[in-house]
Amino acid sequence: MAHIDPDAGPHGGYLSGQLLIAMPGIGDPRFERAVVLVCAHDDEHAMGLTVNRPVDGLMLADLLERLEIEAASKSAPGLDEPILIGGPVERERGFVLHTSDYHSESSLPVGEGLALTATREVLEVLALGQGPRRSVMALGYAGWGAGQLEQELRDNVWLTCSADEVLLFGDDHDHKWSQALAKLGVDPGLLSAAAGQA
Repeated sequence: MAHIDPDAGPHGGYLSGQLLIAMPGIGDPRFERAVVLVCAHDDEHAMGLTVNRPVDGLMLADLLERLEIEAASKSAPGLDEPILIGGPVERERGFVLHTSDYHSESSLPVGEGLALTATREVLEVLALGQGPRRSVMALGYAGWGAGQLEQELRDNVWLTCSADEVLLFGDDHDHKWSQALAKLGVDPGLLSAAAGQA
């Protein structure tokens, strides 16, 4: 699990708690049609988790078993949830994005009603079926250096929109990108055509 800087939360404003929606033709296959929740953003860096890229065939129950964390019940809520590819950086590190009804000393507030926890403790709580109301586990993260995300936004690499539970925790990963665009009133078909003429 990863260390999270508690001072890098949403209190500095910026885009913490917002979603980034990749524009067509982003030029990086790792982020093609990606929907990324910005978890921390300040003058020095930005960190986010991609919320629409499940790891093929890896569920929370499988990960708990690999980590030798015993589930209270094979049918505990959330054990059949897929693990997500959070991003290309430090893919072996795990992050649990969850509703803020669960909080530990290592939880980082991300946005209204959201937190990020990257400790084994949160996995043990999930295994007992006593965790937050909604959660998703991701391996790795997306990271940007000072000013890098701001430049990408100026270059129209990303659109932004507010996060909601359907986009963050819903299981329709194939359509989250178009759902996020629809939230902005953008038709992906027209966006793709416009991008293709650039």
